[in-house]
Amino acid sequence: MMIRLIYASRAVNLGPADVKDILASSRKNNQQLAVTGALSLSNGIFLQCLEGERSAVNALYHHILKDKRHNKPEVLVLEEITQRQFTGWNMGLIAATTENAALFLKYSSTAEFDPFRMSAAALKEFFAEVISSARWLS
Repeated sequence: MMIRLIYASRAVNLGPADVKDILASSRKNNQQLAVTGALSLSNGIFLQCLEGERSAVNALYHHILKDKRHNKPEVLVLEEITQRQFTGWNMGLIAATTENAALFLKYSSTAEFDPFRMSAAALKEFFAEVISSARWLS
């Protein structure tokens, strides 16, 4: 059975090298686990969508919980899925670039992007729109 897990956490002591490290290790590990998804970093908050076999996504999330760069993680959406959204991405990064500012604001109830305050429906719509319109960074 496949699931989609969307979680948010607050970034701790994060530098540019950390983001590159997270992306590199995520892409490698996710490919081995057949996990797909996207990572957003905005306003000091990680928002990540993970898709794949339930046991693989759970194992990956438990690994993330041990990462000291994440503080106060919260599962925001957990659902069974029949198909993936991120079929071509082991891990894509959606950054708070000028090009993405309107997208972040579109789904935020405040001037600052805060996924902790977003509904499950808004989070799923955000990631659905990300696939077609966001500027991806590598």
